[in-house]
Amino acid sequence: MKFRVERDVLAEAVTWTARTLPTRPPAPVLAGIRIVASAEGVLTLSTFDYEVSARSEIAAEVSEAGEVLVSGRLLAEISRALPHKPVDVVLEGTKVTVTCGASRFTLLTMPVEDYPALPVMPATVGTISGDELTSAVAQVSVAASRDDTLPLLTGVRVEIEGERITLLATDRYRLALRELTWSPDRPDISEVALVRARTLSDVAKSLGSAGDVSVALATGAGVDLIGFEAGGRHTTSLLVDGDYPPVRRLFPDETPIHAVVPTQALLDATKRVALVAERNTPVRLSFTDGQVVLNAGQGDDAQASEALEALLVGEEISVAFNPTFLQDGLNALGTDFVRMSFTHPNKPVEFTGQESLEGDSLSHYRYLLVPIRFAS
Repeated sequence: MKFRVERDVLAEAVTWTARTLPTRPPAPVLAGIRIVASAEGVLTLSTFDYEVSARSEIAAEVSEAGEVLVSGRLLAEISRALPHKPVDVVLEGTKVTVTCGASRFTLLTMPVEDYPALPVMPATVGTISGDELTSAVAQVSVAASRDDTLPLLTGVRVEIEGERITLLATDRYRLALRELTWSPDRPDISEVALVRARTLSDVAKSLGSAGDVSVALATGAGVDLIGFEAGGRHTTSLLVDGDYPPVRRLFPDETPIHAVVPTQALLDATKRVALVAERNTPVRLSFTDGQVVLNAGQGDDAQASEALEALLVGEEISVAFNPTFLQDGLNALGTDFVRMSFTHPNKPVEFTGQESLEGDSLSHYRYLLVPIRFAS
């Protein structure tokens, strides 16, 4: 195997492909990145850990076709450190020589015959704007659980109905829902998939800038798999198995009380007040006509308070939140104003965005946060 490729092209492709490499691979070969150079001048780089696969295709001047398996993380570090000159890669026996300008590296190879075959990309079911996918996944994934002992809740539930996709995630203390439109291959498509939040976030961030993203899906036929492709990059992931809890019913049907506050002002005030909040200590929000007062700390501990202008519709109400969860929701909104809709001080509060103080609530993104009970 022998080929030449531009340094930036190689570094970008290796870095993207190697991002899914497992920290603790179950087999040594799974720490490798497989490189296949074809006589047609295409270089294919791939990784696979039995759950997530990544494959990138780039153009190269291939003198001798072949394939090799080398340490993925090491190759990524080397490719990023190379000078900005063409890179020559040659396989000589059991070693690979990487030459770039005056730099020369020799890497040991791994047994490529022991590397597992990548899963076949499922059939494409539609396309979606990369920018919108990135935004939607970021808004929802904040609510997914990080606790691997509850694998179901570490996923994002993807519901596809015709031209509408709904993303849902919860960690039992908060719930995020985002609706968006896409271009399905079949107008009557109806599918549900549970995708690991970490995987979906990584895909959305890495493919979002490549324009439209093709979505592939296979369910109910042995191996349940989701795939994404954009700009010559392909990735697949096994779906999380199990029945996701019926979380939609947690959103209240009616909210007799709501308050509207400038989002950034509330976010900044929460950060300041939370400085005195000890671990697991809430920030308390007291809404009265025309304002909201934030308080944290009590008794002999450090204390902080701050008042902001707010529009209140309905009775006065006080509620307390985990400050980190509150900040996550406010950061995810992406609107100038936040509407907080209440049913009771101890019942979940629904956060939605508004473009103006007295405008309509935007329902495409909803963040539900369970308050912390406090002594009155």
